[in-house]
Amino acid sequence: MQIEAIEIENYRAFRHARLDKLPRLVALVGANGTGKSTLFDVFSFLKDALAFNAGKAVARRGGMRELRSRGQSGPVRIEIKFRESGGRLATYELAVDEVDGRIMVEREVLKFRRGQRGKPWHFVDFSRGRGTAITNEQQYGEEGAEEHRAEYALDEPDVLAIKGLGQFKDFRVVAEFRSLIEHWQISDFHIAEARPSTEEGYAEHLSTRGDNLAQVAQYLYTYHRERFDAVLEAMKRRVPGVSHIDAKPTEDGRLVLRFQDGSFKDPFIARFVSDGTIKMFAYLVLLHDPKPFPLLAVEEPENQLYPELLPELAEEFRAYAQRGGQVFVSTHSPDFLNALQLDEIYCLKKEGGFTTITHASDSENLRALVEAGDLPGYLWKQGLFEGLNR
Repeated sequence: MQIEAIEIENYRAFRHARLDKLPRLVALVGANGTGKSTLFDVFSFLKDALAFNAGKAVARRGGMRELRSRGQSGPVRIEIKFRESGGRLATYELAVDEVDGRIMVEREVLKFRRGQRGKPWHFVDFSRGRGTAITNEQQYGEEGAEEHRAEYALDEPDVLAIKGLGQFKDFRVVAEFRSLIEHWQISDFHIAEARPSTEEGYAEHLSTRGDNLAQVAQYLYTYHRERFDAVLEAMKRRVPGVSHIDAKPTEDGRLVLRFQDGSFKDPFIARFVSDGTIKMFAYLVLLHDPKPFPLLAVEEPENQLYPELLPELAEEFRAYAQRGGQVFVSTHSPDFLNALQLDEIYCLKKEGGFTTITHASDSENLRALVEAGDLPGYLWKQGLFEGLNR
């Protein structure tokens, strides 16, 4: 799946914002408080609403009064246009509002477009717990096929239809889309949680907070040795002195990360290694996952890392995206931006209390400067990005 556009209405700082022409790797730049974290929270909101319900997702954010844009009325609305695995253009729209003190899904639509001019099929079209869904989706795409629909009712008006219907094999398209959202990864990495030893066990993917780093390293070493070796080689190139890394089992059944410095005979365990070394290792483990997350969001990866490492880290993110996981990154680092293409950068700015978003490649001035040899990070540092208030 690749998200091609996102439209957001009445969601905190986003009274009405849109990101178009999204590439596989997306970088967000802007001053503190312009909404970079809020955009990532939009992804988390959709995931929470699916895992629990819309009411719980709103409550986690302080209720509708705190979630809805200041001074605005009407529903919180999120629309995502994306290419599914078969290459078809699809649109998912979710509108959530509060009615008589209760959170409701005002509108939920999942529609797929047929060719350039074909009328889209509404696989899901629901409001307040009731609606219709396609019953002959196996005929979708056939010449002359017409959609057949049936009415359904959900248990509660704040339950997402893609959650209720996605549990049944008759709704394969809905189930696939539900699975994509369930496997989004919005990283909230904490170095302190990645340092301690962890219980021995099985962990294929790095958690959002990184607290199972040793388990995932052990998994890669045991079952995907080529991926582990690639991580180690990258660490040797990017962190001077590191010659070996392993996840060592202890007598009490725990795993401890050990880093071998080529200059010393004895290895260092994780709690004695620098923040930058731990964080770079965690990012490399994440980005060499054999099964990339369909969407990965990471805030300010430059923190605790040497500036010289950032261009290569940007390349690691791009390689991950090319393997199948679309990446969204927020950053304040000119060194990170210098490794990016102009069409991968989006600028956020507060105007009148609300966020506007501009695509860096839409600026003729920036395009001309980059074509002349200037690097995006240096242009951003000079304040030349249009729509950016630094």
